[in-house]
Order: sequence, then C-alpha cells, then structure tokens
Amino acid sequence: MTRIRRGYIARRRRTKMRLFASSFRGVHSRLSRTITQQKIRALVSAHRDSDRQKRGFRRLWITRINAVIGGKGVSYIYSILIKNLYKAQSVLNRKILAQIAISNRNCLYMISNEILK
Repeated sequence: MTRIRRGYIARRRRTKMRLFASSFRGVHSRLSRTITQQKIRALVSAHRDSDRQKRGFRRLWITRINAVIGGKGVSYIYSILIKNLYKAQSVLNRKILAQIAISNRNCLYMISNEILK
C-alpha cells in the first residue's frame, strides 16, 4: 500500500494555535495538546478577569469620590450624594465624578452644593 500524504489543514490549524501560545513558557508553547489546554485556560481567565477589572475600577472611583467629599467643603456622605444625583436625574456617573474629584475639587463641591439645593 502506498503512503498517503496528508493535507495542510491540520498543520495550518496547529500553526494558528502555536501563534496564540507563542508567549507561553516551556512545553505550553510547543506541544499541541498542552497548547490547546492552555489556550482554553487563558481565555477563561481573560473572561473572568475582565469582570474583576470592571469591579475594581468601580471601587476605585467610589474611593476617590468618598475621599474628596470626606474632607471639608461638602456637608454629607457618599451614599447621600449618589442618591441626590439620581433624584436630580443628573447625567454624571461615578467615573466622571471621580475624574472631576481628581482634577478640580472645587467643581465637585459646586456640583454637590447645587444638588443639595
């Protein structure tokens, strides 16, 4: 029986996998089976940690706003500030408020005083 040469499709698929895993260390970047396992693991971690990153940024914004209004100039606490923002139907969210708090505290004081009225 003569030898049958295989096509290039499987080799092309493995090459794509190896390009994905080129930054992995050791066997994880060389062997096809372990590359497949590590690729699945990497994608799962990326999906999970994207949610963690969003959660972390929200915590950071809350901390920044709370730190600024905790000082002098504002007469109430973070939770009441956010409650009054929603009551006033303001378009300012926590991210924008945190940027204002860092760049210009007086502007945040003015916003909070306007909401208080």
